[in-house]
Amino acid sequence: MTEDAERVKQEVIQLPESDRAELAHLLIESLDEIEEADVEAAWGMEVEGRLRRIEEGKSHSRPAYDVLAEIRDRYR
Repeated sequence: MTEDAERVKQEVIQLPESDRAELAHLLIESLDEIEEADVEAAWGMEVEGRLRRIEEGKSHSRPAYDVLAEIRDRYR
């Protein structure tokens, strides 16, 4: 941890609980935004690839209820 971060940590730890909770929430949200952007980009690429394979006839889809019924039957 950098000296600046350590200094901020020591100051923040002395704040009232409600202020610390609000800051913790803000920090977690700021991390989630980075991850969500990466995840959204990855899913976008995955969806495009799946659609392309279906359009090219390299992949076939099945109704979800058929797939779920098959799984239920297999694990009964």
